[in-house]
Amino acid sequence: MTIVKKLLAASAAALALIAGSSFATTDEAIAERIKPYGTVCLAGEECANAVAAAPAGDAAAAGAGRSGEAVYGQYCTACHSTGLLNAPKTGDTAAWEEHLAAVGDMDALVQSAIAGKGAMPPKGTCGDCSDDEILAAIQHMSGL
Repeated sequence: MTIVKKLLAASAAALALIAGSSFATTDEAIAERIKPYGTVCLAGEECANAVAAAPAGDAAAAGAGRSGEAVYGQYCTACHSTGLLNAPKTGDTAAWEEHLAAVGDMDALVQSAIAGKGAMPPKGTCGDCSDDEILAAIQHMSGL
């Protein structure tokens, strides 16, 4: 074997050793990276009565609710920003007032959005939205 090949082989071995050991710094760090995410509890076991906490980033599950702007941005903007299929456009107060007059009051307008209206599916595809979130989205879009 030539000297160049020996140097290349030694360099590759050293690089592999350094790369492999850089991730395994300590036993504690390794244990932290590979620890179980959770546990499984079966009915009848003591842990089955424990209450699971909602993830910190899940505001809807935690009960905080989403703003009208957030609901609009995620679920309503595709149709209401363009007027697709005769949806009243965001900011077109006159069109929203016509819809409001047709159903009577804001509660009835919210109920029609919850039930689905025309081409709009129930809750406008926001199946997990609360009634208050639907109201907030309508208020955001309509300015009423």
